[in-house]
Amino acid sequence: MTASAPEEGLPHGSAPVLPHTRRWRAGVVQEVAPPGVLDLGPGYIEPALLPVRLMAGAYQNALAEYGAAALSYGHDPGALPLRSRLAARATAADGRLCEPEQILLTSGTSQALYLLATALAAPGDTVLTEEFCYDLGQRIFLDCALRLRQVAMDASGMLPEALDQALTEGAQAGTTTAFVYLTPTHHNPLGHTMPSVRRRQLIEVAAHHGVMMVEDDAYAELSLSPEPPPPSLAALAGYRRVVRLCSFSKTLGPGLRLGWLLADRETAGRLSGHGLFASGGSLNHTTSLAVDSLLADGAYDRHLGVLREQLRIRRDALEGALRAALGDRWALRTPSGGFFLWLRGERGTGEAELLAGAAGAGVRIAAGSRFGVPRPGAAAVRLAFSFNPPESLERAAVRLAAAWSGSEPAPEIGVRS
Repeated sequence: MTASAPEEGLPHGSAPVLPHTRRWRAGVVQEVAPPGVLDLGPGYIEPALLPVRLMAGAYQNALAEYGAAALSYGHDPGALPLRSRLAARATAADGRLCEPEQILLTSGTSQALYLLATALAAPGDTVLTEEFCYDLGQRIFLDCALRLRQVAMDASGMLPEALDQALTEGAQAGTTTAFVYLTPTHHNPLGHTMPSVRRRQLIEVAAHHGVMMVEDDAYAELSLSPEPPPPSLAALAGYRRVVRLCSFSKTLGPGLRLGWLLADRETAGRLSGHGLFASGGSLNHTTSLAVDSLLADGAYDRHLGVLREQLRIRRDALEGALRAALGDRWALRTPSGGFFLWLRGERGTGEAELLAGAAGAGVRIAAGSRFGVPRPGAAAVRLAFSFNPPESLERAAVRLAAAWSGSEPAPEIGVRS
């Protein structure tokens, strides 16, 4: 295929053409919305924002530097050059020393959650989660035969007194709490970021009960406001009994299947001694060397700056269009980072009504009940702003508002959905 050949089925048709064959279609990528549907459901990066050319060069650089070593079994906890760089970044961001021995490379956050659910827990153990949290993380825990118990939260995150109560009641009932799972930074699905005071309070409660915390920080590097987020739970706890999970899936692309966890030396060493690593070595060795080359020459941070700005534009486009179309009767708070808006309908609206209206308008959204038990009053939905260009997000907002108000949207003339 020549460099001028058109993309086949690429959403939005906005990615630059490269001199190789690509196919964005079912059977190749995880999900493909039907033609004409504006997809605000999954937490995907817009195809035009995925750094295909950058990664092609990164793999070339890694193979040129490491040769056959890049195609061998990797060092069990992950290539030392990348772990050293990630440790230095964590130290600089949080102001607390993190060393390479505290880092284990993973095959993304999903694999890390599975590893923790099997290596640090046993079937029948309980995982305490936020009242609303990452739905597919919950599914991984359930598939590992763990029990889930939701802990109440407010606009700042999990409530310390509710966590203390849940841990106390669990101990009195003779149940084992494997760990507490939460997303303090750019929360999925709610979008909030937990303040430092709340983080310290939760750390104190968990430490009092001798329970480990798992900090899902997949969106940590995607702040969309000038103020950086507070230090991680792991850093605030001195990496004692807190495991932090990070990922390149939300910054470079999920197809890389590359992430990392940070913990105390003992926990990181225990996990890297798992038979999974003893058998296959580092989980994604070649890719980790390629990504390390991007961090080494600053290309990753330059890409990150562009990505943040593009996500900020998309967030503002969707939020602005929603506020203009729906008015102030719908609850919507500006997220400081990540991929998602959490929208709560007018009082008395039902989730089935919202979903049916969106589907009829040709917009895919995520039901709020996927992430937790709906509260009394109005239903809520999660809308991803990461997968569409601004003009498509604005059209989606107009469609949704028209569907939910029972009116007809203005015709979309000369615009491809």
